[in-house]
Order: sequence, then C-alpha cells, then structure tokens
Amino acid sequence: MTTKPDSRWIRIDTADGSFDAYLSLPPGGKQPGNPGIVLVQEIFGVNEHIRAVADQYAADGYVVLAPDVFWRKAPRVELGYSGADWEKAMALRTGVDLEAAVSDIGATAAALRAEIGAGGKVAAVGYCFGGLLSYLAAARGMVDAAVPYYGGGIQNHLHEAAALNVPVQFHYGALDKHILPEHVEQVRQAVAGKRGTEVFVYDQADHGFNCWARASFHQRSAALAHGRALTFLASALS
Repeated sequence: MTTKPDSRWIRIDTADGSFDAYLSLPPGGKQPGNPGIVLVQEIFGVNEHIRAVADQYAADGYVVLAPDVFWRKAPRVELGYSGADWEKAMALRTGVDLEAAVSDIGATAAALRAEIGAGGKVAAVGYCFGGLLSYLAAARGMVDAAVPYYGGGIQNHLHEAAALNVPVQFHYGALDKHILPEHVEQVRQAVAGKRGTEVFVYDQADHGFNCWARASFHQRSAALAHGRALTFLASALS
C-alpha cells in the first residue's frame, strides 16, 4: 500500500504581506516536541523536486516547511533547470532583496515553531541560494542548526560567521565551477573552531549534486550527504 505524503500549502504573514509555504508532516502526524526543518529552495522555486525533498525529510520524522522565497516577484513559481526557465531563475535571483529573503526565513522558522509546539527545535536546510539563506539564518540566530548544500555566495558573507552559535554542516561538490576550492577553504577557515560545525567536499560531485531532476545529480554523493545530514540533525535538534 502506498501512503501519500501528508502535505499542504499554508500562509505565513509578515509585515510586508503574506506568502505560501509547503508543509509536509511525518507519516504519524505531528507529535509533541517534533523537530522541524525549514527547507529552503534553489532559485527554481518550491518546485516538484523541492516538495519531494520536503516529503523525504518528513518521512524521516521531521515537520518540514518550505517557503516560497520569490513570492514578491513571482509567487509560487516553479521552474526547470535549462533554457528559458534557467534564465528566469537567474533573473529572479539577481532581483531578490537578500535581507527581505532572510527575514522571510525567520518568519518561516517562527511559523514552524508554532506548528511543532514548545520544545521542538528547528533547523534550516537549503540548496544553492537556499544554502546561503540557511547559513545566514543560523548566523543570525533564527534557527537551532543549519545544513547548507553548495551555498552560493556564502564566501561573501563570512563576516557573519563570527556570530555563529549553532552547529552548521556544509556540503560542497569538488567539481563545482560556481563555488571554487578557494571559496570552500575560506568557509572552512571562517568556521574553524565553531561548535558542531562540519565541512564536507564530495570529490565526484558538481553543483546541484543533490537534485535528482538535474543532469548534475550524483547519487553516491547525494546519499552520503543525506546520511550525514540526518545524523547531524538528529544530534543538533535533540
């Protein structure tokens, strides 16, 4: 028997307006003190893949909330990974207000805490642009832990690493032409000595290696990273 994910879209209110977020619940439903994950999209929206990743983490027992980061310019946009969709995604990323987006992650974390109730901790897990947002959310104390995958531009915000007071696990692909080895080394040095912080690099992986809908998907690296993320989250959110 196949069980469909217990999921739905909800609204999150902010001072700027309200936006949608995709909520996915564990198979057994919410339990007191459930840990939560703010799942932060790539530049392609809360598309089918991101919703599937939310469902994947929900199946692992987390209450997952994936916010629509581009709601101000393109509400509920869903894009593919090539051609005109790629161009639109890049335009949306260029035009986004980073501070507003970080604020939205904070609002999502607050909404998720309300969903899971007192005692439940919240992590941010993000991919590409979402990786940057998850890192910034951790540095600014919005979440209890973070897992940025190939976070584009983190190396440009390392002045915020000094404020990191929660565990963060970084994942990078060695073949990534957008995030170079020297960028990864800058991140590694900036977070050295921070409690519970880890940096992993996957030798055979390119940018986007976790996304099975992209040509750059690398199964072994994705599986290894997911296992590491689950182990990390189980400890960080306990």
